[in-house]
Amino acid sequence: MKSSLNLIAISLLLISIISCKQESDKIEKETSSKNTVSENYNISILLDLSDRISLEKNPNPTMEYFQRDLGYIKSASEAFTQHLKSKRIRQIDDKMQLFFNPEPLDPEINTTAKNLRIVMDKNNASKNLLNSINTNYTAQTSKIYNSAIKDNHFIGSDIWNFFDTKVKDQCIKNGYRNILIVLTDGYMYHENTVIAEGNRTTYVTPEFIRKNKLNTKDWNKKLHEQDYGFIKIAESLPNLEILVLGINPGKNNPYEEKVIKAYWTKWFTEMKINRFEIKNADLPSNVDQIIKNFILNKS
Repeated sequence: MKSSLNLIAISLLLISIISCKQESDKIEKETSSKNTVSENYNISILLDLSDRISLEKNPNPTMEYFQRDLGYIKSASEAFTQHLKSKRIRQIDDKMQLFFNPEPLDPEINTTAKNLRIVMDKNNASKNLLNSINTNYTAQTSKIYNSAIKDNHFIGSDIWNFFDTKVKDQCIKNGYRNILIVLTDGYMYHENTVIAEGNRTTYVTPEFIRKNKLNTKDWNKKLHEQDYGFIKIAESLPNLEILVLGINPGKNNPYEEKVIKAYWTKWFTEMKINRFEIKNADLPSNVDQIIKNFILNKS
């Protein structure tokens, strides 16, 4: 009997030791995982508030383009929050902000955009703040789009100028992983920045593509041999990763999408952007994982 009791006691002791070891390994693994996720994110979102979001000029019965933008922004904010929650409090030092170029005339939009500049560090990180980011970003960006559509005065988006004069100062921070998400239909034009140097321009429009006969099966040969493309900006940006979302080519030219993507690809390559993706204006549910993978899985 005594021998049996001793055997039971030894067995219980072994089980206890093994359980403690497994729990210890689990905690160590979780701690190790959190300790390795120390990369700081600096995420910027550039909104194209041109007439591409106009309900009159560019309606879409499946889902309006501004609603798609809002879905993309929601996915980005969720990825940002997921990244923050994967870090220890003392490791948090991350940023997310919204940009336009030029700034909208409506001061309310600019005020809302300023409220969407998030700077998270160990001094202000809290569970409540982390949990409020997604809701706040969705609500505030919705206000921006609704205001722009209601105003119905689309001043265009000067994307080329933003890259040429602002992106380095506003979207790139030393010691951070810098990510820029550009929401645009892929066309580029602003009346204040119309420059042409040979076949290089600061713009590309459906009319330009048609006028220069880039709407035929030989478009790629012509683009390369005659050096069509965006004018190179002065800076190289190897420390910036870019995700372009919302490409929406005209339906009258079967080559339009390829031409637009070739323009952007050539431009980014000349900027020495090491990682970029260019995606169409698909439904947010189809793009959600693409956005989160781009932000969370550096490769």
